[in-house]
Amino acid sequence: MRRRSKITLAAAGVVGASALSYLQMFGIPAASPVLADLPIGTAAPDFRATDADGRAVSLADFRGKTVVLEWNNPQCPTVKEHYESGTMQKTQAAAASDGVVWLTINSGGPWRQGHMNGAEAKAYVAAQRAQPTAYLLDPEGLVGRPYGAKATPHLYVVNKAGALVYRGGISGGIDTPAKSEADKGPRNHVLAALRELKAGEPVSVPTSRAYGCSVKYS
Repeated sequence: MRRRSKITLAAAGVVGASALSYLQMFGIPAASPVLADLPIGTAAPDFRATDADGRAVSLADFRGKTVVLEWNNPQCPTVKEHYESGTMQKTQAAAASDGVVWLTINSGGPWRQGHMNGAEAKAYVAAQRAQPTAYLLDPEGLVGRPYGAKATPHLYVVNKAGALVYRGGISGGIDTPAKSEADKGPRNHVLAALRELKAGEPVSVPTSRAYGCSVKYS
């Protein structure tokens, strides 16, 4: 009887692994990992990842600079909306004009929706006319999980001292009204945070709801 139980459990394990591989092959999400929100004001976790050109990039490389982290999935409808409207590119350009580092991160695992290799990532950036400092590949989720990145897009702002000062969506709706005439329409939380940091002010909206697709971790 015990032998039969062991055989049954082993067979169940094989079937389970096969089912998971099948789901991953067709981009069907398996159970999402439980991710905790990284508290505002804490030191942003350092990381090391490979960019689209195959070069190693770490957060420590940009110590002393303001850094924006953008989680990206090129196949996510919400990401497409922000890029097709030009909102993400305009935000990247505005950040770059003030010397802010912008790191776009793809934490999609192999066989998951949005996963890309270096050549595909370079082609995507060129086609979108995006302006990140670097596009980072994080197929094992070693960058995304410590930050608690849950959605695409999910945006984080790290100040010059290396502390997290904003996390959430790129913009908010009518629940977060425009702060000034320059912010007509949905408030761009990232640009607002960068303006406040530049002025030496605390970030007035440090968190917001990150909306979009779930990050397709492996």
